[in-house]
Amino acid sequence: DTSRGSDTDDESLDEEHARSSNTLSSANSWSEILTMKVEFVEQYLLYKYKMKQPILKEEMIQIVGRNNRDEFDDILQKASHRIEAVFALDLKEVNSSNRSYRLVSKLNLPNNGRVYAGRGLPKTGLLLNILGLIFMKGNCASEEEIWEFLNMLEVYAGRKHRIYGEPRKLINTELVQLQYLEYRQVPDSNPACYEFLWGPRAHAETSKMQVLEFLAKVNDTVPSAFSPWYEEALEDEERTRATRAVRAATGATAGHDITGPASSTPNDV
Repeated sequence: DTSRGSDTDDESLDEEHARSSNTLSSANSWSEILTMKVEFVEQYLLYKYKMKQPILKEEMIQIVGRNNRDEFDDILQKASHRIEAVFALDLKEVNSSNRSYRLVSKLNLPNNGRVYAGRGLPKTGLLLNILGLIFMKGNCASEEEIWEFLNMLEVYAGRKHRIYGEPRKLINTELVQLQYLEYRQVPDSNPACYEFLWGPRAHAETSKMQVLEFLAKVNDTVPSAFSPWYEEALEDEERTRATRAVRAATGATAGHDITGPASSTPNDV
């Protein structure tokens, strides 16, 4: 009977569709569970940072669940990546015997990135974003451009921020005094206008390429996507390598002159 065969085919299709739907639903549920576990580990890492307590692998495994140990490395990598992209903190292993870790600021800001004494969250991510904007504006950004950018991040002058405190004080005073930013009046401006540049400590502790790498992680892309700034950063890296090579060669020559045999006579002096 043709109709009976058709009914059987329809039933098979329905069963296959049901199995596919269940598989997809299961996959979606597992994906949601993994996302939730990443968020839990992220919250744990930030709590330990704020409390200045060691980060222990054993405690993170308890959060993830011992049945999910196979996924632990992937979960930790995703959680630490998110923290790096927002706060510019790197997860470092400090003791391999008890598997303990520490979140470390990418820049040597006081109190491991907090700037101010006590507990709290780091300011390093904000600073790297500002350094990136200055770089992309031709290595000098007006005060107006800085605040337009920060307003997009919901950071406003004169309005206390839960992480950054009073942002204008942090940026115009603290980071300038720490020499990560330079704040100066635009020459011949009337009325007076001000601009920001990289400060000496920013030049000493990071580079244009490292800032681009941070921005790439924030935007889930690669540094080369930021053309033509990527080319400028490459040229800057090459100049830095050349300068270091010259200094190393000069130092080696000077050391040889000091330790080498004395061939001169008193008449040569």
